[in-house]
Amino acid sequence: MKIAVINENSQAAKNDLICATLKKVVEPMGHEVFNYGMCGAEDPNSLTYVQNGILAAVLLNSGAADYVITGCGTGEGAMLACNSFPKVLCGHIESPLDAYLFSQVNDGNCVALPFAENFGWGGELNLQYIFEKLFCAPGGGGYPPERVEPEQRNKKILDKVKEVTHTDMVTILQNLDRDLVKGALAGSKFAEYFSDNCKCDKIAAAVKEVLA
Repeated sequence: MKIAVINENSQAAKNDLICATLKKVVEPMGHEVFNYGMCGAEDPNSLTYVQNGILAAVLLNSGAADYVITGCGTGEGAMLACNSFPKVLCGHIESPLDAYLFSQVNDGNCVALPFAENFGWGGELNLQYIFEKLFCAPGGGGYPPERVEPEQRNKKILDKVKEVTHTDMVTILQNLDRDLVKGALAGSKFAEYFSDNCKCDKIAAAVKEVLA
């Protein structure tokens, strides 16, 4: 699985910690981590949490990433931005229990974490435990056992609802403010990783047009 990390400007200084912790947990599981920035507080390509949502949606809809780890000060803004887009199901995660239940019950493909609120002494340990519980088992397994069938049914229903309530990603990219989208996709890591990992020619063409 390709797992993308995206930080916005207020918490960019924690990027190294987040990436290192994630790699420590998931690389032994066989997953790959791609750091799409911001790569530190001095990264010239500054991202807002809204742009986090745009970037996450481009990566997930194009197949360039299978999962996105993002967040902001509280995690709320990044979660709301990500859930504005099709084929992105983002949970707000504060604890290892949140992570496990979101994975097993909701089977999402994106999480938004609070990297400032309550991120004090032991914050890096909580982050490690969150990643461990998020990826310890394939998503959608269900919990508790007697609820597996209705939970899996509800996830399929939600996916169908999102197909109706969201337009496609190419149309979104064509209609959003061009500078807003360009800023979200202008990072050096995007240029380095996206073209090699993108699986959708239509989205690749739309991205190329935005960045032209």
